[in-house]
Amino acid sequence: MPDAPSEEPILCDIRDGVMRITLNRPDAANAIAADGRETIIRLLSEADADPDVRVVVIGAVGKYFCSGADLRGIASSQGSVRVPGSTMRTMLNAAQRLIAAVLDCGKPVVCAVQGPATGMGAHLAFASDMVVATDDAFFALPFIQRGLALDAAGAYLMPRRIGLQKAKELAFLGDRLPAEEARALGLVNQVVSAADFPAAVDALASRLAGAATIAIMVSKRMLNASLDIDRNAAFLSEAMAQEVNGQTEDSKEGVRAFIEKRPTNFKGR
Repeated sequence: MPDAPSEEPILCDIRDGVMRITLNRPDAANAIAADGRETIIRLLSEADADPDVRVVVIGAVGKYFCSGADLRGIASSQGSVRVPGSTMRTMLNAAQRLIAAVLDCGKPVVCAVQGPATGMGAHLAFASDMVVATDDAFFALPFIQRGLALDAAGAYLMPRRIGLQKAKELAFLGDRLPAEEARALGLVNQVVSAADFPAAVDALASRLAGAATIAIMVSKRMLNASLDIDRNAAFLSEAMAQEVNGQTEDSKEGVRAFIEKRPTNFKGR
């Protein structure tokens, strides 16, 4: 997390192969406004294209991870006349683009959840590849409790992550899902104390930054796609991934290190 206070809603730091994207609106429970959303999407795209970035960590400042989308824009527009189709276009080009940017980023994305993650904030975590949470963190989907239909790609993500019945329970009731229960459901990888949280996030990020980046990229794409394609397509995707990854320097290094009985020295190339 950043050492000095900043007024920027989204902070970014790149060091040792790790891009850290930090939500920095603690007074607004780190709600993501339109400009912040676009910044995160841009940063994820830059991370995807930058060979020196090996892993992305999304974290937050303050006691909240993210309370979701900034609802002030929704409230201010409720009295206005909306052109048919405008809401659909907004959804496709806003929250759904953010979740897609996380899913489609070729680098592993770690979400560091140090407090409540609700609405789109919860979906941001669930779209990530790995999640580290403090033991007092929780997740919640309060859309219906606010009179809103499930959005921010929740209807796509949740059944695939935890099954249809549990997804309906969380969506219909909006109850809090404590971090430890989320871990038991497979939504969270590690639950640690607040004191151990920074070290746990750094250790995971460092381990991923030292891994075979391209092998992770193609594996991530295969795993994500496997939920939506049939067996034949999955097998073809795997064969093509092997073809591509087999040409990388890291693939050759991995084999050499195994034969020479030494640690690997992956370069992400």
